[in-house]
Amino acid sequence: MTERTFSIIKPNAVAAGAVGQILDAMLADGFRIIGLKLVCMSRNEAEKFYAVHRGKPFYDRLVTFMTSGPSVVLVLEREDAVAGLRRLAGATDPAKAAEGTLRRRFGENVTRNAVHASDSVENAREEAGRFFDEREIVVARYAPPAVEAEDGAC
Repeated sequence: MTERTFSIIKPNAVAAGAVGQILDAMLADGFRIIGLKLVCMSRNEAEKFYAVHRGKPFYDRLVTFMTSGPSVVLVLEREDAVAGLRRLAGATDPAKAAEGTLRRRFGENVTRNAVHASDSVENAREEAGRFFDEREIVVARYAPPAVEAEDGAC
């Protein structure tokens, strides 16, 4: 079944110039990008996004990291998107992630692990809603349309 999921390319991967390679890996794995933005999270936005981790020893470090530079937020679509992206991302700790996974290739440590991948369809919807409104989610056509679009329609 076609699903949508949400991902963040984190500040360390953006700073390292790895955005293109990460997007290429996602596309090669069958994902369609239906929403994409470059954002700079405020402390308040990061605290709300990671509220589930509030009180854990790594929470402040994670919030500080996520506000340290720009991130790329994405809505992705494909069959079994949530599980597929989590497989592609790899284990949270890059040192324990399988060879070829995004975190193994681009992560530095558990906090600076290059990408976020939603853990459920429900969380993906909620997380995406923090960054995108419905008008910004566009199902991409990869073949030219047969008829020219009118009134700016995609």
